[in-house]
Amino acid sequence: MVMDHDVPSVPVKTDTEPLPERAYWVGFHHVPFVGPARLRRLLETFDSLKQAWYAPEQDLRRCLESRAVEGLVQTRRTLDLAAFMARIERSDTRFVTSAEAGYPALLREIAAPPPVLYYMGELLETDRAAVAIVGTRRITAYGREVTAKIASGLARAGVTVVSGLARGVDGVAHQAALDAGGRTIAVLGSGLNQIYPPEHRNLARRICEQGAVVSDYLPDTPPDGPNFPPRNRIISGLSLGVVVVEAPERSGALITVDFAADQGREIFAVPGPVTSANSSGCNRLIREGARVVRSAEDVLEDLEINRFHEPAPVQRALPLSAEDERLLAVMGIIPRHIDEIAALCDAPVVEISTRLMLLELQGVVRNTGSQFYARSTS
Repeated sequence: MVMDHDVPSVPVKTDTEPLPERAYWVGFHHVPFVGPARLRRLLETFDSLKQAWYAPEQDLRRCLESRAVEGLVQTRRTLDLAAFMARIERSDTRFVTSAEAGYPALLREIAAPPPVLYYMGELLETDRAAVAIVGTRRITAYGREVTAKIASGLARAGVTVVSGLARGVDGVAHQAALDAGGRTIAVLGSGLNQIYPPEHRNLARRICEQGAVVSDYLPDTPPDGPNFPPRNRIISGLSLGVVVVEAPERSGALITVDFAADQGREIFAVPGPVTSANSSGCNRLIREGARVVRSAEDVLEDLEINRFHEPAPVQRALPLSAEDERLLAVMGIIPRHIDEIAALCDAPVVEISTRLMLLELQGVVRNTGSQFYARSTS
């Protein structure tokens, strides 16, 4: 699978070839100042986007402002749309337009849905049963544990887990859903050729095998700060509800909550210690009326999600690494606290928490509550 190349920068126009209507949706995606609203005006004025693409300037000015018309004229002059489409066809990148049946049904319901959605992997009808899990990049051991439990529980119930591939809560949510044998969708704040953060490229490859990586940005768009808040509307738009695990008061996860509220999605928050800055945003959301969530069962019950298919089986344990063997050697059937386990292993609590989470998903260890763990007796 090609993750970081194949769809190049905008090629220089060389000639004109007949193209299907959907190609012109991609063409207009290159045009500055033409978004969902102006695209709708074009469709109301012309019979098709193909007709609008070749329309004279005076006709375009009937529905577009000067800067949009100038942007279209310049793009028509420089973009070889046929070559661009051919390169997409040769890559792993696919796309769907908001006019096509394969467009995600939930996303189509939001105000101004992205006209073009690029994706790698597969988008399924069952993704209508989807829940977003978002939170801080600076995840704590508590946040890691709760995120993994909720994401794996949702995945085993046949729910697609949606998140943003970021460090912290996002990455744990995607990983846990995959390890539970379920589906997950990652929404990027960059183009599909620019996977970010780079350390999640292997995770993105796995997601493409059990879900999809999607973006409404052109494939070569770099990860830039202003790109990320707008992509959050897609995370919530693809979902029936949004679960916030850990979020400080100034958190990108709360931007997703704002979009979710505007879109009529349910908002869930995991309570945290009142002394924890990481949980201050979640605790405020609960005070303001967000639903308290303690487990995947809470989300499933509140959203009344019926299973779209049989629960996905948990992936059984792969051969254990030497580090996992050493960790298990200090554990018995009597629970130990995670701090004690970390001390016995002479390893950071964060590292031990991750290993325990994965071993728990494989059925090798069990969590008895309050961060006490024991070897599984099964």
